[in-house]
Amino acid sequence: MSKIKTALISVSDKSGLVELGAALNSFGIKILSTGGSAKTLKEADIDVIEVSDHTGFPEMLDGRVKTLNPIIHGGILAKRESDDHMRTLKDHNIETIDLVIINLYPFVKTIENPNSTYEDAIENIDIGGPAMIRSSAKNHKDVIIVTSPDDYQSLIDELNKNNGEVSFDLKKEFALKAFEHTSNYDQAIFQYLQNDNNVSDKFPQNISIHLEKSMDMRYGENPHQQAAFYKHKTNYAGALSNFNQIQGKELSFNNLNDAENAWECVKNMSASSCVIVKHANPCGVAMADKPKEAYLRAFMTDPTSAFGGIIAFNCSVDGETAEEINKQFAEIIIAPSFSEDALNIFDSKKNLRVLEIPNKAGSDNFDFKKIGGGFLIQTPDQIDFDINTCEVVSELKPNQDQLNDMSFAWHVAQYVKSNAIIFCKDNMTLGVGAGQMSRVDSTRIAAIKAENAKLDLTNSVVASDAFFPFRDGIDVLAKFGAKCVIQPGGSVRDDEVIEAANELGLVMLFTKVRHFKH
Repeated sequence: MSKIKTALISVSDKSGLVELGAALNSFGIKILSTGGSAKTLKEADIDVIEVSDHTGFPEMLDGRVKTLNPIIHGGILAKRESDDHMRTLKDHNIETIDLVIINLYPFVKTIENPNSTYEDAIENIDIGGPAMIRSSAKNHKDVIIVTSPDDYQSLIDELNKNNGEVSFDLKKEFALKAFEHTSNYDQAIFQYLQNDNNVSDKFPQNISIHLEKSMDMRYGENPHQQAAFYKHKTNYAGALSNFNQIQGKELSFNNLNDAENAWECVKNMSASSCVIVKHANPCGVAMADKPKEAYLRAFMTDPTSAFGGIIAFNCSVDGETAEEINKQFAEIIIAPSFSEDALNIFDSKKNLRVLEIPNKAGSDNFDFKKIGGGFLIQTPDQIDFDINTCEVVSELKPNQDQLNDMSFAWHVAQYVKSNAIIFCKDNMTLGVGAGQMSRVDSTRIAAIKAENAKLDLTNSVVASDAFFPFRDGIDVLAKFGAKCVIQPGGSVRDDEVIEAANELGLVMLFTKVRHFKH
């Protein structure tokens, strides 16, 4: 280790800057600084030398060029153990720089402002900062690079402990954080320009994913698997990752996996709506005038499966709804907000996880599915669906109530694992068949679920996430009392299926789009 003689400070985020500057002065470290950083330090009576005075070159091009100078980068990059390097510095009268404190122009903060322009974004692309960070991190054996105010205290503590010196282990740790910092910064710029060029709905040659660890988890899907939750910065507030956990024990891997499907299903529904999910499938969905009624109707679909489920609302949860929920065992409650009465009631169950998420529209650009050695990448399963544009292929025509129920059923089908069959009536699920290899089996299971819950399927509607390949599925659902079917169509046996619907007195609609969920 060697003592720090000269530090260079150039930061956009001035948090903790004065305290850091005072600490460096106390160790007799000379401080070089630029623009606003130098001004802040001077106003606090901290000794500082302007970089332009140090290099003999003024800042130019409206501040675009400040530190891009061999006097700066030579002082950072020179290997101290190299006689040749040190001789070169001496020949050109260049001083070594031993500590670099940098954080970059606020590019992400700029583009998150809805009033920012393209020109604003471009001007907040830092050039000199990343260059100095990379130079310092490359030469971390001799130079300390600090990119976050969160690390100032660690630096000061190390200087105090080692009488003005810093260990190699800490230098290496800071260098790793530095490259992480510039990597994330470049990725944010890349994504912004990609989106601005309308590439977000296409597939570029290269896709980079930058994730930030949000929490460690006790285990993964099973106790022998290790797991953690990593957040991908999104530009919409309604993403599940933006949850605020109000109470309850730590979230598990399976909790978040199930919560994603529950929240995506419920958040854009109309009226007060509730979705109950178990093992990643909705087992009960309902709309009503009030959240309590929506919950009771959703729970009624399959009380057995709802035990230990994830319950999500698209509206605020009040006290009377919380009282009903507290009669059952639930893992998680999700809603845009909760009344004080509701939170007081939930507080009686300390382990119950309560998550608050803004109910705002938006989605990620891509959906990822992991396979061995790579990812399958697709755009999200999102369409502007209008029930009135579907093709009525049966002789019988639907009335408005049937159209409303089929629209509701079709929405639910999108969030049920294939093969998916959903019986519905009056904006409430009656039976859900999910994840079967045979569509007929899914139909039978959905009907059995309804029977077990003592729900009448007479005059119900059925949604199928994909076409019926044979008429046998139609025969089964009609036997249980369904009167309407909404499905994509597109089978080579569509004529046979339509003939069955007419023979059995069913209304049938073709959406001409499917909702496979594997």
